[in-house]
Amino acid sequence: MMRTVLLSIGLLTMVTACSKWQNDQKQITKISTDGDWVVSSYIDDGDDETSDYTTFTLHFMESGVLHGTDLLSSNSNPYEGTWSITDSNSNDDNLNDLDFNMNFNVGNKLDDLSDDWDIISYTDTEIKLIDVSGGNGGTDYLTLTKQ
Repeated sequence: MMRTVLLSIGLLTMVTACSKWQNDQKQITKISTDGDWVVSSYIDDGDDETSDYTTFTLHFMESGVLHGTDLLSSNSNPYEGTWSITDSNSNDDNLNDLDFNMNFNVGNKLDDLSDDWDIISYTDTEIKLIDVSGGNGGTDYLTLTKQ
């Protein structure tokens, strides 16, 4: 009997955690795909590199395609990449276990944004991300703001 109760509690906890993660994932996906975004802050290992991205807009599509457009470029083709939201630790439901993944082709202007960012917080108009590098231990911060 006790074993059944403990098993039931464990399953309920897993379902609740999974449900919370799925709700956050759905909400962030909905927010991300609703409009264009700009890089309002990009701190690369202590260096403010926001100005490198002030002319870009990012458009996240439900299909997982990511378009980055340089508004000052005469090239009308956007930089194309991919994006997704994944769970980096399925053992709990912490928001910072959700990864906001962005990948652009190596060598294009948006390649520095390619990473598996941890989500710090999100609202309907702002997504705050962090990445701690495994190699040198540097910390990067990225804030995306809806245009």
